[in-house]
Amino acid sequence: MEWVVKIGGSLFPEHSLNMARKLVGKDVLIICGGGEMANQIREYNNHVNFSPTANHQTAILCMDILGMLLADQVKSAETVKSLEDAEKSLKQGKLPVLLPSMLLEEMDALEHSWRVTSDSISLYISHLLKAKLLIATDVDGIYTHSPSVDGAKFIKEISAKKLLNFGETSLDESFAELLIQYKSSSHVVNGKHPERVMAILDGRSSRYTFIGGD
Repeated sequence: MEWVVKIGGSLFPEHSLNMARKLVGKDVLIICGGGEMANQIREYNNHVNFSPTANHQTAILCMDILGMLLADQVKSAETVKSLEDAEKSLKQGKLPVLLPSMLLEEMDALEHSWRVTSDSISLYISHLLKAKLLIATDVDGIYTHSPSVDGAKFIKEISAKKLLNFGETSLDESFAELLIQYKSSSHVVNGKHPERVMAILDGRSSRYTFIGGD
């Protein structure tokens, strides 16, 4: 498997479905973010203060739910619960959409906190598969600060070490640490423009941020 493509929950449903349909036939595994469902759990936690494990596991279940809903609407897409099944799905000409809860409960290698979201989970999965990682979100990539703030500058390429100082950007706080640990890299791109995603997968130029983990 060449790529893991994480489709951010902020893109669900229309942009997620549009992108997934274009990914059919590509050598990719899709992982969906938890979207507003996971955000709602975080909001509940502000009032009730659930345990870190309860937050972590229920947010991952939100990823499962959006993955099932996406696969339901994309012809040739198929939900899978293991990396072995993902490989089998690809060989059968289908588009595998990973429901990660079972795999992550079994392996449980990531910190149970809001520092770890679907971004770090997708990076972990790509590390297990030795695949390249593409994060599709609702902004063009990484900026010097929030792109909604005047003066924010787009960053074409950045090291994971520099990204550590940014805290939580369009990616979670643990992401840069894991990039360094895995000696990996990632592309971050605006999924509202699927042609940019396809350009990256095909090795063509596009607008994105490349994050190196060396």
